[in-house]
Amino acid sequence: MCTVTFIPLPSGEYIFTTNRDEAPHRSPEHLERVVLNGQTVLFPRDQTAGGTWVAISETGQLVCLLNGAFEKHKHRPPYRRSRGLMVLDFFYLAGVAPFCRQYQFEGMEPFTFLIIEAGTLWEIRWDEKTLTQRRLDFTRPYIWASAPLYDEQAQKNRIIWLDDFLKEYPSPGPEEVLNFHRFTGDGDPYNDLVMNRENRVRTVSITQIHATDKKMDMRYVDLIRSGEKTDKVMLKRSGT
Repeated sequence: MCTVTFIPLPSGEYIFTTNRDEAPHRSPEHLERVVLNGQTVLFPRDQTAGGTWVAISETGQLVCLLNGAFEKHKHRPPYRRSRGLMVLDFFYLAGVAPFCRQYQFEGMEPFTFLIIEAGTLWEIRWDEKTLTQRRLDFTRPYIWASAPLYDEQAQKNRIIWLDDFLKEYPSPGPEEVLNFHRFTGDGDPYNDLVMNRENRVRTVSITQIHATDKKMDMRYVDLIRSGEKTDKVMLKRSGT
């Protein structure tokens, strides 16, 4: 939910990895597989709100949530709906365009959505007033961090860390990327990729998706219980 990387690989494959910074009691123990709108969706379910921060489907779609839009905002509940439930709502619509056109964003807390579908990468931001859509270059790497938790300098540091990592590993595999998410930083527990702010908010898990033209593998590393879960969705081809 809070630090995310997208690493493209040859032939349209990619590695997508997200560190979730949250209160420890909201850390899931399992991956969940459900059918939404006729398609199988795989995700770790939030223990409190019932939603998720990252989900993949057999149609090849991936949706990831970061709290906040462009800058830190004031938390002013009640909100219309949990942002984590909105991740699951996405799969009831036909894709990015109908989601942006039809979903009721008024009353939602600010968020950033990262969406992958049909070989495209989208960044959708809502700041309580305006919905901003941006199609990104699918052939280049990216890193994002949650605006409410990380100031401008902490976000710049992440860009530098990713650049340094890709210089050392120009063609990284899933394990190298996972290690980047798990061990990178400068010794500051408040702002390293695996962070801990007096155990009120900490990095509770790392979720990684490795997507090929046939399947999407999900790996969930539970940093609270020192456990790991893996699962996958096989991709449906058009017309099947």
